[in-house]
Amino acid sequence: MPRRPLRVVIAPDSFGGALDSVGVAGAIVSGWGRARPEDELIHAPMADGGEGTLAALVDALGNKVERRSARVHDPMGREVEAEWLLLDGGRSAFVEMAAASGLARLTSAERTPANARAASTRGTGELLGEALDAGADGITIGLGGSATTDGGAGLLSALGLRLLDADGHDLPDGGGSLERLARADPRDLDPRLRDVRLTIACDVTNPLTGERGAAATYARQKGADPPTVNDLDRALGRWGEAIESATGRQVANLPGAGAAGGTTAGLLGFTSAAIRPGVEVVADLVGLSERLAEADLVITGEGRADEQTLSGKAALGVARLAPKGTPVVLLCGALGPGVGTLEASGAFALVQPIPDHPMDLAEAMADSQRLLENAAERLARSVGIGLLLSDA
Repeated sequence: MPRRPLRVVIAPDSFGGALDSVGVAGAIVSGWGRARPEDELIHAPMADGGEGTLAALVDALGNKVERRSARVHDPMGREVEAEWLLLDGGRSAFVEMAAASGLARLTSAERTPANARAASTRGTGELLGEALDAGADGITIGLGGSATTDGGAGLLSALGLRLLDADGHDLPDGGGSLERLARADPRDLDPRLRDVRLTIACDVTNPLTGERGAAATYARQKGADPPTVNDLDRALGRWGEAIESATGRQVANLPGAGAAGGTTAGLLGFTSAAIRPGVEVVADLVGLSERLAEADLVITGEGRADEQTLSGKAALGVARLAPKGTPVVLLCGALGPGVGTLEASGAFALVQPIPDHPMDLAEAMADSQRLLENAAERLARSVGIGLLLSDA
């Protein structure tokens, strides 16, 4: 009996620490193709605007994007080469914060309290300046994976904002120095920021300060110890006050103001930036809705499936965009707390862990490529059996 070919859209997120979304999609394609080579497989790796988004956009859009690179400063002020993208024939650009200011730029030994105080977003501001110089009318800034807790002060300083202490001296880079901030002077801020359409791709809803703020929630993973967390929280509080004094805008308590070490607060304070969920931004850029429109099956994926999956992660974004009645399968590295809520939500036809025997996390991460390929092959064979039964 001839087999009916399927149109399968493969749109996973990354498996954090193991494979980026491009690698995950490639593994699924490889495994599925072993069992059902006749199917049309649509490669559409996803991301949420954070680390790995550049790779996903390049993979999905191919020659529709122009890869650019620039010499900028990493979180510690060292010169590095960082990529950004021109889109729409040069009319728009995408800047990934992690490319210049990401935690991955630091070794584990460099994630110390002193460096947590000194880390700066200056390099991201320099990438933004490159996009402005290229003439982009709209720029999307993907937040996530930052090594910084400076409220975006370094980013804005790179674009002309002056941060002054009580004696009128310019402050050094880093969130720690903001404790000595007397005022922010925007007179030399790049005037092009008034006209460009800035979009912040971000799924975080934390405020700038407090027990759910940028420092309390994220600074420890960037090397801060408890006293440093407290100092950075006070510094960000001073930053919020300085923003209000300079612009009249109260940004500290806005949802998302604490994203990427408070970078959103700085952007909302001194530019016309607007926040959009990162998954929606990436889905629009890669035309995911159009890719899903005629799909027979959708496969997405993420490192761990749990109740947080329902809080706007990429996998849920894919499921929501799939046409009604089109089954969506979620492949995951592991199941976490609240997975019953996820399964009961109806968002996914199947939530399937990929390990094929009992293994710890480190082993599973090291073997993600093989596990994904084999899980995709098993899924394809199961689908094939179902089709044979339905046609019988």
